[in-house]
Amino acid sequence: MQNLIHQYISDHRQAMLDLWKEIVNTESGTRQLDGVNAVGAILTRELEQAGAVVHRVPVKNAGEMIVGDWNREAGGAPVVFMGHMDTVFSAGEVERNPFRVDGDGFAHGPGVTDMKAGLVIGVYALKALAASGWKKRPIRFIGVPDEENLHMLSNAKELIPREAQGALAAFNFEPGPLDDSLVIGRYGGGPVSITVHGVAAHSGSAPEKGRSAILEAAHKILALEAANDIPRGKLINCGAIEGGIGENTVPACCRIRIGIRYKNEATGREIYDLLDQVVAAHTVPDTRAELDVSRVMHCMETTDGVRKLYEHVAATAEKLGYHRPEGIQVGGLSDAGLLVAAGIPTLCGMGVRGEGSHTPGERAEVESLFQRCELAACAAAEL
Repeated sequence: MQNLIHQYISDHRQAMLDLWKEIVNTESGTRQLDGVNAVGAILTRELEQAGAVVHRVPVKNAGEMIVGDWNREAGGAPVVFMGHMDTVFSAGEVERNPFRVDGDGFAHGPGVTDMKAGLVIGVYALKALAASGWKKRPIRFIGVPDEENLHMLSNAKELIPREAQGALAAFNFEPGPLDDSLVIGRYGGGPVSITVHGVAAHSGSAPEKGRSAILEAAHKILALEAANDIPRGKLINCGAIEGGIGENTVPACCRIRIGIRYKNEATGREIYDLLDQVVAAHTVPDTRAELDVSRVMHCMETTDGVRKLYEHVAATAEKLGYHRPEGIQVGGLSDAGLLVAAGIPTLCGMGVRGEGSHTPGERAEVESLFQRCELAACAAAEL
């Protein structure tokens, strides 16, 4: 089976590069819904060519989610291949920085690493399994429309676990680092905010009538920052405040923008409980506050299932003649956390090796496109 998969990928290197170029040069910033859907249409075309049955799932305030099922008649739990179709880049970036492969063995362009290469890997891993005659279990491909803004405007965080429900395992094709590591853990968290409401008053003629939202916010900031425990993987960073209209007015409103990160769900619960307590309490009389946690993401815990999946993939890499990849935990968020929280063993960072994500200097090691595709297909085949 490994030889058949290897031969298929070797025979389709140019086709993979052509698809990579097509997807990168199709602009799909998160809010460019037509562009995201255009990438979805390309993926639909490729998946249907492989014999997958594709349907589009409407997503609130985002592009459509692409779900492709191959080999459904096999029954049993599927393996999920997943990646997001959106990028962080604004319209016009492709014209300034189109897809290209330089003589240094790296591909360049907006989203070339994060994570349009991963979409190519997932599609061609499925195609390689289909072409090799493997029929052990179904494969489900999920193309996510709005990962880069952490699904802040959509219901994708509910839809993704639903579409992956019952899976044996999942590979999320986010990029990996240049050292060839695989991601077995990611911090949870993201941006949250607390909006404090006070009572406005003239600070000269009637200060006693005012209730300062900024003063109340300051008390809340002190309580939150005091709970930081960085060595234990617990971060509460009050990174920005917005409030007041001038020195002559007691401020009626203040917003605290906070970045939280946590290593595991237990630590995350500590943070959420503290946020609830801080919002409910007040030091300045007659003030109130509200909390927004709509953009937070589950952490990807290194569960026993994740560890076993990693060991399987690492052993597969060795069988293929690659060195054994290290399993690492990283601080960045991804949709892998949603699947792990739903009880699905998931590996992340299964995409290309690269660097410079979210910058004009983003680049991906071309050879890793083929290597990671072979690894994903062979690891899925032997699960």
